Amino acid sequence: MSSEQLTSFRDVEALYTEYGDWLDRWLRRKLGHAADAADLTQDTFLRVLGRLHAQPAAALIVREPYRYLATIANGLVADHWRRQRVEQAYLEELARRPEALAPSPEERLVAVQTLCELDAMLDRLPAKARRAFLLARLDGLGCGEIAGVLGVSDRMVRKYLAQAMYQCLLLDVGAE
Repeated sequence: MSSEQLTSFRDVEALYTEYGDWLDRWLRRKLGHAADAADLTQDTFLRVLGRLHAQPAAALIVREPYRYLATIANGLVADHWRRQRVEQAYLEELARRPEALAPSPEERLVAVQTLCELDAMLDRLPAKARRAFLLARLDGLGCGEIAGVLGVSDRMVRKYLAQAMYQCLLLDVGAE
């Protein structure tokens, strides 16, 4: 099939039946890990369902199912790799601390999830806003110092910081 019209759960189920095995194999080659490929295959079709439900009055037209599914899956793979990098950096930092201060597995999971959300939020910011936020929060620089580093006015730094703080608030309320 070269084109699919999705209007219901059954249509997505048919898409899954026809293309699910292909997508799983494709993801296995990309990731090299069967369990991760299976998870991302499921997540891909959940995204398709989410897009279908986001436009309830209209059909979701998928002109090239292979390309459509691969595009969604590629985004999920990028998120997967980003999460692995964040988690690895966090675990390396934990390894440098005394074992007595080690967080519980539940606390580690929450910390990694929070770090991944923060990383994704920072990635959505313009480069200068991201840099201003990091300079303020991690390096403790004031607006004047940040302005000097970035080569912008104090007013622009305040604007950048406001953008970043707004994104943090959206994260806090779970509203992206």
